[in-house]
Amino acid sequence: MAKHKEEKTNVMRTLEQKKIAYTAHAYDPEGPIDGVSVAQTLGQPAEQVFKTLVTRGASGGYYVFDIPVAELKKAAKAVGEKSVAMLPQKELLGLTGYVHGGCSPVGMKKQFPTVFHETVELFDTICVSAGKIGHQVEVDP
Repeated sequence: MAKHKEEKTNVMRTLEQKKIAYTAHAYDPEGPIDGVSVAQTLGQPAEQVFKTLVTRGASGGYYVFDIPVAELKKAAKAVGEKSVAMLPQKELLGLTGYVHGGCSPVGMKKQFPTVFHETVELFDTICVSAGKIGHQVEVDP
């Protein structure tokens, strides 16, 4: 009988290299991929599943935000910007190495200021994208 080999993403390899424990989770990439649906599919509370957003501030700087999938508020204030705008999809891959829907705060091509929502401190583990649509990692924040 053939043994099924777990698919590893760059995020998983980065976490292993840094000796950071994680639990891999997978979901059907053909199904709904919005954050709340992914949380439900994984059996995780939406407030414990974080979405990675790459933005450009009014000053031109790039910022990464990880927020509970059900909430997008106060990001600009958190980094001292007047406003932030989501990075256009066509710029995301070249800047981060990730596609829209698979962006992770772990292992981006370049390092940017990264801000996690304050509720991250309430949980023993959180889920973030594993760097590919259909894959998440659960880690200790």
